[in-house]
Amino acid sequence: MVVGPAQWGTCIRTVFSVAGTSALACWNNNIATTSPTAHDIIVLNALTGSQTAVLSGHTGQINSLTYSVDGTFLVSGSSDKTIKLWDVQTGGVIKTLRHSDWINTVSISADNTMIASATRDRMICLWTIKTGSCCIIERYRDYANTFTVTFSPANPQLLSSSGDGIIQQWDIHGHKIGPPVPGDHITFSPDGIQFVSLKEKAITIRNTGSRMITMELNLANKAYYCCFSPNGRFIAVADIHTIYLWDITGSEPYLIQTLSGHSGFVASLVFSSSYCLISASRDKSIKFWQIGASSIDPVLPDLGSSTLTSAPIKSVSLQARDGLAFSIDSTGVVKTWDILTGYCNKSYKTQIEWIKHADIQLISNRLIVVWREVSRWELDVWDAEKGKLKAISIPHGDTQDLRIIGDGSRVLQLYKDSIQAWDIWTGESVCKERLKKGDGSFDTFQRGTPEELVHFDTLRMGGSKVLVRFGKSSVQGWDFGTPGSTPTQFPEEFPGRPQLNFIDVRKWSESSPVRIEDSVTGEEVFQLYGKYAQPSVTQWDGQYLIAGYPSGEVLILDFNGLLSK
Repeated sequence: MVVGPAQWGTCIRTVFSVAGTSALACWNNNIATTSPTAHDIIVLNALTGSQTAVLSGHTGQINSLTYSVDGTFLVSGSSDKTIKLWDVQTGGVIKTLRHSDWINTVSISADNTMIASATRDRMICLWTIKTGSCCIIERYRDYANTFTVTFSPANPQLLSSSGDGIIQQWDIHGHKIGPPVPGDHITFSPDGIQFVSLKEKAITIRNTGSRMITMELNLANKAYYCCFSPNGRFIAVADIHTIYLWDITGSEPYLIQTLSGHSGFVASLVFSSSYCLISASRDKSIKFWQIGASSIDPVLPDLGSSTLTSAPIKSVSLQARDGLAFSIDSTGVVKTWDILTGYCNKSYKTQIEWIKHADIQLISNRLIVVWREVSRWELDVWDAEKGKLKAISIPHGDTQDLRIIGDGSRVLQLYKDSIQAWDIWTGESVCKERLKKGDGSFDTFQRGTPEELVHFDTLRMGGSKVLVRFGKSSVQGWDFGTPGSTPTQFPEEFPGRPQLNFIDVRKWSESSPVRIEDSVTGEEVFQLYGKYAQPSVTQWDGQYLIAGYPSGEVLILDFNGLLSK
């Protein structure tokens, strides 16, 4: 997920090797789509695009996928004439429902008791999940193939659309509600209060209760697919190759962005969050689109202006235990980000300038910012509620790296051949230890070469522990215990995800992209590509990667599930 002052409609990732007729479903950070054979379901992480699971069981092409409202179940409909209900946690099939013909679309009720299906033999069926019984509520005429059936996310109602351009509303018992209205593809708003329908080049938004038209939009070409964002603010609509994004919150809708990039027919659309749109195409690709995250960034309180900064990012930090990430730009603006949503929570204008190294943590409602300014270090303590700044000078300017220790009590500083700890509140030096090279010597380390470069490994161990990395491989672990105690060295350990190894080659080669490798096999499992290949600053904690860019953008990726533990 890209957060920060990003451009609307940026394609931040493309995933290939999926089926050309990909169905899409999304819940939280899980994206379900179809494999290249179209018989299996693959589950992707919405933040990283990495594959986290494969669900096998169908023998025919999967035509439709949908998650339950609470994310407990996944429902799939296939040309093998079956509907499968999957347990999202285990990946197992809970129930298989069999029909007499292909399943075109499926939907599950908000209370997880019913499944609706539309089939190639022109039937709309309601299935009771507990018993597996089927009730046929509609048989269309020969030429009227059923396009879509979908449950309301908020009440026991559903909508269906047919090939003759008719939309019908139903109750949970299969009784018709009101007269039909014209339209083809349909989808409910997240609160169920509205639904949108497509008819040739027209996009119509109606009130679910009255079916009165509340808004109308038009395309130059025929519209095929549409979806609401989770916050109900945006509508995305696809014609053959292009996606159009409208903001519908005002009295008049306005077209925000046109998204182009697919070379094949756009087969499905879904929002993974209100600020990330995912599209699947018959060009066998899935594209992740950044949808204006900067628009929810709060006004910077000390800037005297609501203009969002796009100054180069100079430092980034993670505090994943609290779901937070931080950035500092070249103008001294410090921002806190919610890792899961990508939202900017707060912004602060500081007097920080000329940053070379920095670290940030939020400790007891105080935003702790440590940075190097020209040839000296300063420890800045911000009160996150009152905005007061406290500055403490730290005399060593020849520094290679620094870190605020996990328990928030000290600042750790690497310089020359030593690691030194400073009390975060007084600025007093509390201990100093020399670092041994791989051969056991105490010779001063040469800075800037891959073999001898020393820096804090950003795979934090939390509490009083820290890792120091030497060159590209060897690591020393140090435990600083309680304040005032003598640090002790401990063997190299990697809790949590031992196979993931972050290779920040920027530290010795500005032209090389950062990547993540499998430390057991040595194979590369992830690399940043395109405009995001070469960030100016990064930090990695074993699960999350945060990167800052000269453009002012911030990238946060979640690697949960990339490798099995």
